[in-house]
Amino acid sequence: MLDEKLTKYSESGFLAMHMPGHKRNVELLGKSLPYDKDITEIDGFDDLHHATGIIKEITEKAERVYHVSKSFLLVNGSTCGILAGIRSACSFGDKVLVARGCHKSVYHAIELNHLNPIYLDYTVDSYGIVGAVSFDEVKEKIEENPDVTLLVLTTPTYEGIISNICKIVSYAHSKNIIVLVDEAHGAHLPFMSYSSYEAIKSGADLVIMSLHKTLPALTQTALLHVQGSLVKQEEVARQLSIFETSSPSYLLMDSIELCLDFIDSKGKKLFLQYEDNLKWFYEKTKSLKHLKIYGNIISSSIIYDYGKIVILTKNTNISGKDLANILREKYKIEVEMSSIYYVIAMSSVCDTKKNFERLLLALKEIDSSLIEEKVQDISFSSIIPKKEMSISEALSNEGKFSDIKDSIGCISQEYLWVYPPGIPIIAPGEIISQEVIRKLDDYQKVGIDVISSYNQFPNIKIIKR
Repeated sequence: MLDEKLTKYSESGFLAMHMPGHKRNVELLGKSLPYDKDITEIDGFDDLHHATGIIKEITEKAERVYHVSKSFLLVNGSTCGILAGIRSACSFGDKVLVARGCHKSVYHAIELNHLNPIYLDYTVDSYGIVGAVSFDEVKEKIEENPDVTLLVLTTPTYEGIISNICKIVSYAHSKNIIVLVDEAHGAHLPFMSYSSYEAIKSGADLVIMSLHKTLPALTQTALLHVQGSLVKQEEVARQLSIFETSSPSYLLMDSIELCLDFIDSKGKKLFLQYEDNLKWFYEKTKSLKHLKIYGNIISSSIIYDYGKIVILTKNTNISGKDLANILREKYKIEVEMSSIYYVIAMSSVCDTKKNFERLLLALKEIDSSLIEEKVQDISFSSIIPKKEMSISEALSNEGKFSDIKDSIGCISQEYLWVYPPGIPIIAPGEIISQEVIRKLDDYQKVGIDVISSYNQFPNIKIIKR
């Protein structure tokens, strides 16, 4: 086991005439950080990009825990897994079918590989939460674009919406299309009662999951799983050697192994307790008069990760951002994210019953102080602007900055996001229309910030048509 080996080595008395520069000198530096276990690829500790020993054993452990044919350890987060996965599944210039609300690393992979993206249409509810991917939408887009080589999906979403992708994956495979699933927020799903909707069990070819988001592992730790015969494992390994650091942290790899051991030895019991705690919490929060818990009001047809506790403030006298501030300042509870109509409180198998009780007590006290206040509904955007050129072509052009209101008919050379719904309102290569400007203006009027690539909004970098 890597942790034991690192401990023994730190106590062995070896003189460190190699990287890292701290030389494991805890007498000089103290033990506030685990300097004594932080090493480089020295003899006996294997090589992440050519694993034959102890690191290979960790990958095999991941394969056994997640029931896949091949796993790769990621110490640069899911981002490097997405970049390497897309590159290993595509050739330059390929046409790919992509969920519009995918992570920015997918857009970066599109840019780097000069891909031609076809975006899936999407729905947004009255809170700004994006819905699941529709099988009919995927089927229609594939029929319209039979030369698509790759389908990229994100499930679950940040807010916990899970797409029923079994049918989607099966149909894509019938057309010889590779499926990559960004399951960064779903490393825990295979161990939950709704695991049948998880990407690995659904047959996806490439599945990327962040261990650190929902399981007990250090930040930046993730896994990339490969299954089936459509993607060559050796090509994935080659691409990871490009996108992942050549100086991997042994502390992070140690964290991955300890996380896998935790799941293997304690997971079954603790996940049952976790689901019991979630059921208790959702039942207790049904009595809230003003605040609502998203999981309590969703349709039974929605597949949902109840570990994402989305607390709705719509039609109260506070916003999601207000609620986040109150929880932080009065109750010392820091939530994951806040928006105009909701906050996301992320839970995990490491949360105790006392944690849920503490959050419940805070919400009840806050709820008792609120009043009902009808708000004007926001028409959340589900527009996808017309594309004039590819992302890579747009970014390789010479552009200039202009006020967006003076840029109608021009081509954007950057991304504009709003949250919610967390989907680009416009991407490089797309035409700035009056509809886009009107939508951005609507968002700003209700206090939703517009985020741009160059952080100069309302000035935006454009290309004249």
